[in-house]
Amino acid sequence: MIYDIAVIGGGPAGYVAAIKAAQGGAKTILFEKDVLGGTCLNRGCIPTKTYLKSAEVIEGIRHAADRGVILENTVLSVDMPKALKEKNKVVKKLTGGVGALLKSNGVEVVNAAAKIKSDRTIEAGGQAYEAKHVIIASGSRAAKPPIPGAQMDCVVTSDEMLALDYVPEKLAIIGGGVIGVEMAMVFGAFGAQVTVIELMERILPTMDEDISKLIHKTLAKNGVNVMTGVKVNAIEKAGDGAVLRVGEQNVEADLCLISVGRAPCVEDICEVDLEMDRGFIKTDEYCETSAPGIYAVGDVTGRMMLAHAGSLMGEIAVANILGERHRCDLSSIPACVYTHPEIGCVGMTEAQAKESSDVITGVFPFAANGRALASGEGEGFAKIVANRNTHEILGVHIVGPSAAELIAEAVLAKRNELTVDELADTMHAHPTFSEALMEAAGAALGRCVHLPK
Repeated sequence: MIYDIAVIGGGPAGYVAAIKAAQGGAKTILFEKDVLGGTCLNRGCIPTKTYLKSAEVIEGIRHAADRGVILENTVLSVDMPKALKEKNKVVKKLTGGVGALLKSNGVEVVNAAAKIKSDRTIEAGGQAYEAKHVIIASGSRAAKPPIPGAQMDCVVTSDEMLALDYVPEKLAIIGGGVIGVEMAMVFGAFGAQVTVIELMERILPTMDEDISKLIHKTLAKNGVNVMTGVKVNAIEKAGDGAVLRVGEQNVEADLCLISVGRAPCVEDICEVDLEMDRGFIKTDEYCETSAPGIYAVGDVTGRMMLAHAGSLMGEIAVANILGERHRCDLSSIPACVYTHPEIGCVGMTEAQAKESSDVITGVFPFAANGRALASGEGEGFAKIVANRNTHEILGVHIVGPSAAELIAEAVLAKRNELTVDELADTMHAHPTFSEALMEAAGAALGRCVHLPK
């Protein structure tokens, strides 16, 4: 049998591509060597968000008395084996759901590692399969930098961290990006003494600087030690744990988490000579590789390593295979960090926008938002960056309650090239968190009602 489309990888990029292909009438086969759902469902987005919800519950209990809710003689602790069991239950339900979706759409699934041969025949599980088009969606894995001592048992990646059945007493996290900051929030709330070590001058270095500053302050307030602008020179064994040599300082840890980025899973995937870029598979604006008929989507391309970005790439690749012509535009893809408070961003930061445009900005603090104050979540702000001449929205950055949900409105505005005037004139219900976006747009125009003149 010759398949119309073969997909290698069953994560958010791969399984969405396979379902879209089948819905478009293509005879589709998907290869997955591990568990359906990829890193996102198994070792990334979903597991961390399950734990972050538990951390949020803990924080709510700790501040319950402020709202008149009295808990007497309560000892707060985390049953880590039970938390792990709950996380695994959520993961299993979602990965099983992916399998059911593929089956209902008639996608054939092969649970085996796959390799593209030179004639575009795919070998998997000792068998050969033929396909007219191939989509590589093999994803990424946690990267480990060449730090002396990084291979010790007490040094782990996020994969092992999310499988722990205990809370380490002292946890050192190398890397203050999204994964590092989220893990610091989780295990700090669970009772660990956490130190975050970031090479750049600030944590969350790709985010708007104002957001980085606020989250740094929040972590410190929660007892997390944050070190920035420093390098880990070595990790040395010390009893059952380790000592990290950080510049002139030493950091003791029972466990060390390395979260400094991700590397593409490209080994043994393809015998065809594909053009690469920094180790990632290079594609054109239509998601096609240098080999005609072979496409690559998701983390393996290194373009934007987010689950929803991978899903979009998967859809675009399939549409182009089926005869349409769609460019892959990732300029309006939102990025979220599920800290407390949450972060939601889309488009350019203020610094990026100033490099090419004359800009105006509007900032509205959640401390002036009625629902945020009523909910005890007045920390954070909504910030809008727009072109001074055209008033077109260039970027939106939210840190505060439900930011990961609120950013969808900003994505819609940016994708459709709306102006701050149009957002400021859009009626928002009161009291809602979303009013902060309307007020920030008004602030950019100098006509915000609920900020002092």
